[in-house]
Amino acid sequence: MLIFCICLTEQMMNEEKMEDVRMLEAQIQHLQTEVSALQDQLQDQQKNMAFNLGDQMQTAILLLEADEEEKEEFVLKLKEEVEELRKTLRWQAEINGISMKSCKIKTLQSSGSKQVQHLFIAGHCGDMDFQMEFWLSEIKEAQGSKRMISNLNVVMDAFDLRSFSSLLSGMEEDWNLLLFFRTLRTFSNRCDERRQTFQHFQTKYPSVVSLPGGCRSEVMTLSHPELPSCRLLVRWSLEVSREGKVTPKINVLSKIPERALQFCPQPAGGAADAFQSLLRVLGPEAAIESIIRAVSLSSDP
Repeated sequence: MLIFCICLTEQMMNEEKMEDVRMLEAQIQHLQTEVSALQDQLQDQQKNMAFNLGDQMQTAILLLEADEEEKEEFVLKLKEEVEELRKTLRWQAEINGISMKSCKIKTLQSSGSKQVQHLFIAGHCGDMDFQMEFWLSEIKEAQGSKRMISNLNVVMDAFDLRSFSSLLSGMEEDWNLLLFFRTLRTFSNRCDERRQTFQHFQTKYPSVVSLPGGCRSEVMTLSHPELPSCRLLVRWSLEVSREGKVTPKINVLSKIPERALQFCPQPAGGAADAFQSLLRVLGPEAAIESIIRAVSLSSDP
């Protein structure tokens, strides 16, 4: 009986040892798998580094080994390349109307199949300054790479941002940056047209036309010098749809004292309706000038 108990105890101890061995073997295999994955990741990073920085590293090594004359030639070549890049950048800015002031990139995540970068862009289009930041995720797949944009934030002048609110709300769904920049250029061009028109009439009719909000304002004030309390406001606003369509809206509003309204009960509606009729027939500039001449009581052709 004693011998049987001893044998049973030894068997149980052997089984426990075998279980411990199997656990250790599983842990070793798991560690080997992790080491292999890390080695593959390191190789990928080294390949990417060699691909992205290979030319720069080779150039730096050659520069260190070069003599003074070769260094001067190298620096001269770099200056020529930089100047060529500046010309290309200016040429692109002239074509698309958008100039970039700065672009900062910060890598948030980088693995073998996925990379996430935080981009901050600042620039201007015409007189409009803007800042934009977003996350750019690139996922490598068997068919190629897939890029996605998230966490988009756009900073603009409060007045311009109000006009873009509808477009930006749509961009939260499809993240179409190309549509934003295309619309930004169109919007800037329409703002320039409005500014030039307002400045033209202010120069031509200085006693009648005033721009209380500045030349970039959407409101132009008309008043006769002898009737300063009676004013007409030409409001030229720009509406931006979710699809990026920029539509001008020009209306005439009146600001007339209550005492004067007793003699002319419906001046606002009549002026507004008449202006809309002129606008449809003559177009913006001719319609606005017609109402300016009416306010100034001018009979000149």
